[in-house]
Amino acid sequence: MLFWILVAAMTAAVAALLLYPLLRGAKALDDGREGAVAVYRDQLRELDRDLSGGLITADEADYARAEIGRRLIAVSAAGPAAAPKAARHHRFSEAFILLLLPLTGLCLYVAMGRPDLPSQPLQARLENPGNDMAILVSKAERHLAQNPDDGKGWDVLAPIYFNAMRIDDAEKAYRNAIRLLGPSAIRLDGLAETLMAGSNGAITADARQALEQSLALEPDNPRAKFYVALSMEQAGQTGEARAAFEAIAKESPADAPWLPMVNDHIAKNGGTPDVAAANKAPGGPTAEDVAAAQTMNAGDQQQMIRGMVESLDAKLKADPNNFEGWVRLVRSYAVLNDKDRAADALKRGLAVFPADGDQGKQLLALGRELGVAAEGMTE
Repeated sequence: MLFWILVAAMTAAVAALLLYPLLRGAKALDDGREGAVAVYRDQLRELDRDLSGGLITADEADYARAEIGRRLIAVSAAGPAAAPKAARHHRFSEAFILLLLPLTGLCLYVAMGRPDLPSQPLQARLENPGNDMAILVSKAERHLAQNPDDGKGWDVLAPIYFNAMRIDDAEKAYRNAIRLLGPSAIRLDGLAETLMAGSNGAITADARQALEQSLALEPDNPRAKFYVALSMEQAGQTGEARAAFEAIAKESPADAPWLPMVNDHIAKNGGTPDVAAANKAPGGPTAEDVAAAQTMNAGDQQQMIRGMVESLDAKLKADPNNFEGWVRLVRSYAVLNDKDRAADALKRGLAVFPADGDQGKQLLALGRELGVAAEGMTE
């Protein structure tokens, strides 16, 4: 009970402090009007004294008396009309301060500040995080701060950091997981991708070393093979890169989702891609299309290519669950130097194949390679 009495007293004190300037302002307005009336009356009396003393003529006195009288009437007439407006303004202000403000505070207190609500300190939220990912990560971080040799904890946090683009934290987590649990293809590939993300898609020497270690553990790892071939391409080793990409294409199944991207790199490095596999993507050119394009001039070829790309875009809108199609669409728009549509295609592709999945990561890698970024996309 004492608590509520104190709250009521504090509320009344605050309301009084806020009302005082308003009430004082109204009183000052009335005092100012009365002062003006008194000044004009004094001027009239002084005018009579000047006339009696012969300081001014009768005409000058009449003229001055008329002017002073006009001003006196104006002040007297303005007073009653202005008073209701000021009073009405003050009534609204007083109603807001005395009613709305306390009621708003009371509603907020009932919703969030009741003493019967259970407290939720950080430790309690950490013990029961529910589905709050931020709390789960914070809990894991606190655990690892006390137990830095828990390899499983680092193994769990590493991909979470990577998807949140906390590159330095992800690298540290992958390295700790590898040190404590031993190297594996998944951890080494994750470390390599983290290092590439930190270097804007460039495959550094450390990343290349991690990929080679991954291939030593899992020789048939297509992801590591692709990145090794890409590192050769970035280093200007065109022949070696083409041979490496062709080897991946030969070893990959016909419906492998990465095959269209591999074929694009084969063509980029001067090779001949697998036309049969390329035609499996919706909207891909047929052998007849390729033959017809060879007989066209440059302008007609460009128009034909744009028509095929738009056809592919329309088919993907109707049937978006085609990863190869999204890869080809993004790359096609990039080749046409239409970066806005390439970014839009990448964003739509990531909506179907989220960035935290294998296919979404391949789309993100393609975007980095082509210099295309979809707004709001995450890794």
